[in-house]
Amino acid sequence: MKIALSANAAGPDAHVDPRFGRCQCFAIGETDTGKLEFMENSSMSAGGGAGISAAQAIVDKGVKAVLTGNCGPNAYKVLEAAGVQVITGVSGTVKQAIEDFKAGKLKAASQPSVGAHHGMGKK
Repeated sequence: MKIALSANAAGPDAHVDPRFGRCQCFAIGETDTGKLEFMENSSMSAGGGAGISAAQAIVDKGVKAVLTGNCGPNAYKVLEAAGVQVITGVSGTVKQAIEDFKAGKLKAASQPSVGAHHGMGKK
């Protein structure tokens, strides 16, 4: 299964970023083969709509699950509509998060974990 993780840097020892739409990059992993690649998040500095465009980029990669710290309502809607499982509350390293996912330790969210514009520092 192809999964994506929000990350604060490229590399398996990077940490899962608590922000989905404004993370520095995404780790794209294949759980069957262990292959791991990193994709820059071009939406990170967007003035608005970062979550939506980041979610669409992930959907376009054929990802079936997203692991992140938080996911706002707009990104969540895009991912949910595409059938992508959203798992929030994830922390630690990219490598550990993938291992936890494969071990069944992480559970899908049933709704967004934060409000709109959370990644911009707004409440």
